[in-house]
Amino acid sequence: MERCEYMKLLIQNGHVIDPDTGKDGIYDVLVAEGRILRVDRHIDEEADRTVNAEGLYVMPGIIDLHVHLRDPGLEYKETLQTGALAAAKGGVTTMCAMPNTKPVTDSPEMIRSQRERARKECTVHVSFVGAVTKGQEGKELTDIAAMKKEGMLCISEDGKSVMDAGLYREAMKIAARENVLVLAHCEDKNMVAGGVMNACKKAEELGLPGITNGVEDVIAARDILLAKETGARLHLCHCSTKDSVELVRLAKEAGLPVSAEICPHHFTLTSEDIPCDDANYKMNPPLREREDVDALIDGLKIMDNSNALDYVLTVVKNRCLNYLKQKKMHRESIETLQMHENWKLDLQIATLEALVPSDIFSKEIQVPPVLSGYRQK
Repeated sequence: MERCEYMKLLIQNGHVIDPDTGKDGIYDVLVAEGRILRVDRHIDEEADRTVNAEGLYVMPGIIDLHVHLRDPGLEYKETLQTGALAAAKGGVTTMCAMPNTKPVTDSPEMIRSQRERARKECTVHVSFVGAVTKGQEGKELTDIAAMKKEGMLCISEDGKSVMDAGLYREAMKIAARENVLVLAHCEDKNMVAGGVMNACKKAEELGLPGITNGVEDVIAARDILLAKETGARLHLCHCSTKDSVELVRLAKEAGLPVSAEICPHHFTLTSEDIPCDDANYKMNPPLREREDVDALIDGLKIMDNSNALDYVLTVVKNRCLNYLKQKKMHRESIETLQMHENWKLDLQIATLEALVPSDIFSKEIQVPPVLSGYRQK
C-alpha cells in the first residue's frame, strides 16, 4: 500500500516516549520525508498537516518479532491484510510473520512471494521468517542462504522445537555464517505428555494433565549451548519460566549473543487466575505460577544496565475463528461440547491490537519502556 512519506507533519502536545533519548513527557514532533526532524517542547513551524495529540502517547513504531498471520492457507484465522491492520491499530509498524502457513514458508520462492504480497496488501512493514526445516517436519534443512538472499532475516521452527540436536546445530552454523537470527520455540515434545496447562495444584483441581517447567527449560538450555558452540544469534521466544530467565541471564553474563522475549499474558496472569475448566485460558506455553511471573518481571527490569529479558512481545492468533472452525470441522455443537473436551483445541491469546496498553501497564510495574518492543537498532 502507498504511504505518504513526503508530507511535513507536526504532532503537538503528545506524551513522547523515546527510549533512545530518554524523553518521557509532553513534546512536539516534526516529521518530513519519512524522518523525524525535531522533538522539542514547542515547535512553531509551518507544516502540511498539524495533529493535536493532547492526551495521547507518541512513540517509535513498535517492532513485534512474533506474529502469526496464517496466510496463505489458513486465511479463516488471519490474513496479511487483517493482521497488518491489527498491528497498525496496536502501534506496531514492523512485524515478523512466522512460517507456519500452508504451504510452510520454507523456500526462497515463498519468501519472495510473501514479500511481494506484503508490499501491496499491508499497511505496515512485514518481515517473513523462514522455517528451519522443510515443511517444519524436523527432517531436512531448508535453504537458509537462498532465503536470506530473498530478504529473510530470521529462521524459526515456530510452534515446535527441532528435536534433532545435530540437525539444529547445522542450521545454527549456517545462520551464524549468513548473519540470520534464530528464533527458538523451546518445547521438548517428548516431555509434554498430553499436557494442556501448567503442572500445578490448579491442574490437579481441574483434573487436567499438566506441562512442567522442564518442558521449556531443557530446550532453552540446549539451544543456548548450541548458540555458544556455533556463534549463532539466538532469540528465545515467549519465555514463561523462572529458570528460562536465569538461563538467559547466565548467557548474557557469558557474553553470548542471546536475547529473549516475554508476552504480556505471561507477566500479568498466573495459573491461579484460571477460574474454572475454561479452555479460553489455554495457550502454549501455559500460564505459570506466581514465582515464575515474579521472575519474568524481575528479568525485564534494568539491573546494573544488564537485562535478562529484552522485549515484551505479542503472539497474535484469532482465538474465536480458530475455535469455531475446529468445532465445525468435527461437526459438533458448541452447546453440547463438554468444557473438558475444549482443552484439546489449539487456543491462543490474541493481543496484537492491545500491545500499547500492555506496554503502558509494563511501566506501572517498573518495566522500562526501552524493553517493551520499541528497540529498533
